[in-house]
Parts: sequence; C-alpha cells; structure tokens
Amino acid sequence: MDPDFSRASRGPSFAFAFNSVNFSDRVLRIEIVAGDDAAGAKGAAGEGCSSLADWAHQRKRRREELRREKESGKYTDLETCKVEAEECDTYEENNEEPVAMIEESPPDIGQDGEDGDSCDSSWSMECTQVLRVKSIYISSAILAAESPFFYKLFSNGMKESDQRHATLRITASDSFYLIIVCLSETEENALMELLSFMYSGKLTTNQPTLLLDILMIADKFEVVSCMRHCSQLLRSLPMTTESALLYLDLPSSISMAAAVQPLTDTAKAFLANKYKDLTKLQDEAMNIPLAGIEAILWSNDLQVASEDAIYDFVIKWARSQYPKLEERREILGTRLLPLVRFCHMTCRKLRKVLACNDLDHEQATKCVTEALLYKADAPHRQRTLAADVLTCRKYAERAYKYRPLKVVEFDRPYPQCIAYLDLKREECSRLFPSGRIYSQAFHLAGQGFFLSAHCNMDQQSAFHCFGLFLGMQEKGSTSVTVDYEFAARTRPSGEFVSKYKGYYTFTGGKAVGYRNLFAIPWSSFMADDSLFFIEGVLHLRAELTIKQP
Repeated sequence: MDPDFSRASRGPSFAFAFNSVNFSDRVLRIEIVAGDDAAGAKGAAGEGCSSLADWAHQRKRRREELRREKESGKYTDLETCKVEAEECDTYEENNEEPVAMIEESPPDIGQDGEDGDSCDSSWSMECTQVLRVKSIYISSAILAAESPFFYKLFSNGMKESDQRHATLRITASDSFYLIIVCLSETEENALMELLSFMYSGKLTTNQPTLLLDILMIADKFEVVSCMRHCSQLLRSLPMTTESALLYLDLPSSISMAAAVQPLTDTAKAFLANKYKDLTKLQDEAMNIPLAGIEAILWSNDLQVASEDAIYDFVIKWARSQYPKLEERREILGTRLLPLVRFCHMTCRKLRKVLACNDLDHEQATKCVTEALLYKADAPHRQRTLAADVLTCRKYAERAYKYRPLKVVEFDRPYPQCIAYLDLKREECSRLFPSGRIYSQAFHLAGQGFFLSAHCNMDQQSAFHCFGLFLGMQEKGSTSVTVDYEFAARTRPSGEFVSKYKGYYTFTGGKAVGYRNLFAIPWSSFMADDSLFFIEGVLHLRAELTIKQP
C-alpha cells in the first residue's frame, strides 16, 4: 500500500535523528556545482537578493539566459555526457578532487520520475564543475514518508534503492532528474532547510526570498507538507504589489498546487482590492503584468463607471503590452475577453466590439450575441445565471458607478424608447439620507439620457422620500422636447403602474423628475411590507417619446 502524502497534520518530530549516524540507514551526497549563479558570478541569483523584487529579477534573468543558451546549442544532451553509476555498499569519505558528472535516469524510469520506456532527449543540462560535496546521514523511511520522490527512489527497484548512497544533484534550471540533480550554491540552504523540515516539521527562517527558494525545492521533491508550510508563512508576511505579482508568477506546477492555492488566492485578493477603483488607478494598472490583470478583472467589486470602461481598459492594456497584432489577439481571446462581462455593456459599445480589429471577429460576434440574448432573457433567468456558481463570473454585475439598464428602442411612428432600471433593496437602503444612483446612458434620436434615483426631502422638507429623475447628457445649445412617463412594478399584481408623466424641453445638463415618486415617506417605502419591492428588487420603467422634430 502506498503511503498517504496528504496528511493534514504532522506526527511526532524526528529532529533528533537529522544527520545522525545512529538513526540513519543511508548517506545522501549532495554535489554543489558551478552555474550562472555560482559564487562570484556577476548577478548571482543569491547575491544581493535582499528583497522579493531582486529575487524575481534574478529568477527572470536566469530563465532568459537558460532559454538563450538552449537556443544557441550550448547545452549538452544527456546522451553525450553520461557515466555509469558507481555502486558501493558502505559509505567512505571521498577526498578526491570532484569532477563533472551527469547521469541519466535508468531505462525503466522516465525523466519525470514515472515509469517510462524511453529517455526524453529534451532533458539536457550543461556539464559544469563540481565545487564541493556535502554528505548528510538520512533515514530512508522518514524521507519516503514525506516525499513521493524519495518513496519512489528507495522502493521502485532502481539501482540507487539497493545502495547505501543516494547521490543527488539539483540543477539551476527548473528541470530535475529522478536520481541525479545539480544543486547551485544559492539552492544549498533551501535544500538543507527542506531536509530538516522533513524531520522536524519546522523551518528556521521567515525571509521571503529563502522561503520561495524552499518552496521551489519542495515542489521538485514533492514535499507537499513543506509547500503548505511555506505558503502559510508567506501569507503571514505583509503583502505588497511586488510580492503578490511574484506569487502569481510562480511555475504552474507550484501555483496550481492545492498546498499553494491559498497563497495565490490571497495574492489575487490583494491585487483586486488595491486596484478596486480601477478608474482612479488606471495609469498604474497599465504596468501590471497579465497574471495581475486577470486577478483584478476576476473581481466583482471593481468600482468602475460601467462594463464599457472595463472593456476599454482591456483593449488599451493589450495594445500597450502586446504590440504585435497576432499575439494581442491570442492574449485577448484566451485570457482576457472571458473576464469581460459583455452582457452588462451598452448596445452602443457592443457595436464597437464587432468592429474592433484587435479581436477575432468570430469570437467577438459570439460574445456580442450571447450578451444580446442575455439582455433579452426573462429577469428570473438572468438572476439564475448570475447566481449559478458556473456562470456567475460571466453574468454577475460588478460595483458599477452607473447602473445597467435594459432599453427597447422604436423609430415609428415617433422616436421612442423604454428604459428599465432595477435596484436592489440594499442599494436603495444605502441612499439614505441624501444619496444618488445614476444609470448608464441610453440614447434616443441621437441624444444621450440617463436616470437618477435619489433619497431627498419632500417639497415641504417634512420627511425623506424616494425620487426619480430623467436627465440629458449633452451640454450646450441643443434642446429637445420629450414626453416621459415613470412607472414601477407593484404587488400583488406585479404589473407596472404609472406614477408620473409629463413633458419637458431639455437643454444640455438639465434634469426633470419627481421628488416623491411614490407619495410616501422613506420609512414606508423601505418597510418590509412595501408594495414596491418584489423579491427584494425595485423595478422602475421610464418611457420617452420625441414627437417634435
């Protein structure tokens, strides 16, 4: 029976047995090799990494250098650099000068540690000089109990499982081999911390850069308990924009691991909260990398004018970060457009989506079609989609400064439109004593209009009440005469009942309406038995007609 590596809590501490010959049955030989980050190397990964920003910069530099070296052919394939594994029954001190040595996995073990029939020639590394050798007494039972990697190493019939020596090397790159891995000097401390943790369940550091190194090593050796512990320690440290972005940029094998998911979730929540007022912080957000932008757009609490503003920001950001059209279309189509809630965009903006050259036309058409179908759907169906755990992120409303509307337009016999505005009870409650809620703009005969709901005093200033107003956006000399009617759904019939009608000649920036739409005090309007809230929602309707040219 395989051991359980997903234990919720640790058993007794075996710290007393760490590196003790009396409680060990094997010797682990660690060979530290020279690499890009070796001591004395310019810009070494561990040199000067006093902050997470330095750590991230050095890690990015190393990845770029490794990529360039692979492309230029500097790396030597394992087939050209392998030697036979040395077999021995007892450990002897080796005082000889260390030499470069690369080994491949046994024929029956794949490079990822799983059973396989062939060796993947893409697993390659540079033959570098061994700087020094460190030997640690280990207990195979303790290591195997904590790590599937060591469990396979000691029990799957490999040559090393019958030896008293287990020789490991850890590479400076992200790849590693089942038996031999190359260890850079900057990873040495991380490995020693990991080995100590496997015995004691404790780490001796709370430095974020070293914790990240330990997390990377723990992932390589599949020590889930240590990954979880590192994640908890990092979460307990003050979060910054730099650290949050760094946690989201961890290799996918780490960031997607269940043990590290709370850390990445915390990082996402931090970014979403910091950039909640996206309109105010838009210039700063333009420099956030893709993973951070995804975390921000995932949030329901973004304080933006409307979803139109989200779409405009996404297009602007993509153009800035990805100048090449094909790459920009790929990022927009696969990563960002699924986070835009097209169903809450205005019809005018949806028309612009169809004409946007940055988007794949077929995908843009699909997004707009789904949005229009949602707008035409019955309210109870819309609420169901917004509440469903599988579709809520696609249909749920954000904290828009301007409330979305449903608008139906007619052009005969007169230019006419009907705008529907729904307000939740809690939104109305927050209006007291003098708040306002504005709707998104809607258009009639080329003119922009909006609705605004108020909590204000009645005309005699005797009590607070609910008011509804109609305003025109454009400022200037333009004037237009509009017939309008306000209505609201009421219980028990649930039908719209007219509350106020009239006509008004608008000039830019003017508004007209009724201070006490329901002719009752605010307390009666908000009462539990109020006639105007149906399942916690106030349904308002404004009908506009332009009869004059």
